[in-house]
Amino acid sequence: MFRIYLLLLFFSACKPAIEIRGVKKKDRISGSEFYKQAIAMKWAARDSFVLGEVFAGNIPGFLKKLVPVKVTVTDSVTGKMIKATFFVTPDYLCIGTDADWARVNITPVAAQRIADSTGCFLPTRKMVDDIYRAARIKPEPVPMYAFRDSTPTMWQHHLIIEGQRKGKKGLIAGIKKDVVISGKISRDVKPGREAIYGWHKQDAKPIQPLYTGHIYWWVDYSQGIRLIYRKIKMNGKWVDYTDVLKNPVLKKLLCDEEYCDFYRY
Repeated sequence: MFRIYLLLLFFSACKPAIEIRGVKKKDRISGSEFYKQAIAMKWAARDSFVLGEVFAGNIPGFLKKLVPVKVTVTDSVTGKMIKATFFVTPDYLCIGTDADWARVNITPVAAQRIADSTGCFLPTRKMVDDIYRAARIKPEPVPMYAFRDSTPTMWQHHLIIEGQRKGKKGLIAGIKKDVVISGKISRDVKPGREAIYGWHKQDAKPIQPLYTGHIYWWVDYSQGIRLIYRKIKMNGKWVDYTDVLKNPVLKKLLCDEEYCDFYRY
């Protein structure tokens, strides 16, 4: 079994590594070449194409460096402030080389496979807000209205964002609606839902409120996949995000919903 280290995180004396298992050896294609080949693909074929590239290690180097986001909560019983840090990819899921890469749009099910393989999870609504506050780069959202679920529109939207970014480096947010985990999914009367949230405007208000109206396979140009390292740094220790969400006090570090018990797609 071949292995590559996908995401390397340096924090204090700890250097946890997130790796993809079962990686294949293949020639890497660029982001622009990906879109040339995927131009006519629908969601299922596009998902398979992205998964094949990611599991072959075809991601740009900058995406491997996780960014810390600090959060706090006050214990209502003891009055003590609890501090924690979670670590996020600096941009949404993308493939290609550092010289030629592109953001890609996939379904929550495909995103979960990538998250599982990298020791990551998808964010909550609160985490999306926290990431936006911590971001260095916050472009104005650019909605598009025609052929929203087409691959060419996804490529065009990526190019628009890059035109706004103008080569600036650092944590970027507010450019996509995040696919998120939410207690609303398991409580929705319709099965097979996905949850999306975000796309913050310059006043920090999201265009997209928490929404579970789409079926699990729906994906359009506006949806992005942000990976979060599944271990949360808290009081000098690494704690799994599911243990944080199960704790009635600690869950408020990561989640602002009444129910925070949906952990993965």
